[in-house]
Amino acid sequence: MADPMNRTIRDATGADLPRITALYGREVLNGTATFELAPPTPDEMAGRFAAVKRHDLPWLVAQLDGAFAGYAYASPFRPRPAYRYGVEGSIYVEETARGHGVGRALLGALVERVRAMGLRHVIGAISDSDTSAASIALHRSLGFRDAGVYRQVGWKFDRWLDVTLMQLDLAPDGEPPKTPGLDLTGGLA
Repeated sequence: MADPMNRTIRDATGADLPRITALYGREVLNGTATFELAPPTPDEMAGRFAAVKRHDLPWLVAQLDGAFAGYAYASPFRPRPAYRYGVEGSIYVEETARGHGVGRALLGALVERVRAMGLRHVIGAISDSDTSAASIALHRSLGFRDAGVYRQVGWKFDRWLDVTLMQLDLAPDGEPPKTPGLDLTGGLA
C-alpha cells in the first residue's frame, strides 16, 4: 500500500532481515523499546521471523521514499490455547523516519491484517513508560486503551523501567469467535 508521502507498507521478506536485524540491534544497544541486552544474531532474527510466519501472522515493512523505515509484526500474546484470539504487536521505526507517520501506518496496517484474520485483541506492551509518550499516544489514537502498568520490571541502562500495557478490542460487542483462532502449536487452527 502506498500513500502520497511516498510511504509504503508491505509484507516483509527474508531479504529484509539484514535491515530488520540492524534496526533491532541498535534499539537493543541504545534504546528501551526492548529489554534485551545483547543484539540477537542474524540467525536468531531469522528464527523469530520464521516463528511469526508459522502462525500465519503478519510481519510488515515500511519504506519511506523507497528506503527501509521500520517494521512491525504480530506474535501470539501467550502460549496457552485460551489466548488463541489475541496477539501482541511490536513496532520499530528507524530514527530518521520518526515523525513521518511510519509508526501509525505500520500499526494501522498490522491491526487491519489481524482484524481480517478474525482475531479479537491486539496487545501493546510499551517499554519505558516515562519516555514513550509518543508510542502511548499513537496507540491511543488508534483505539487502544490502557490496560495497566508493570512497574519497575526491567533493569536497563542503570535504571528501572516500567511497561505500559494497552489493548485494542477488535470485537467489542463480545460475540463468540467466528474463527478458530491461532493454533499455538504451528499455524491457524
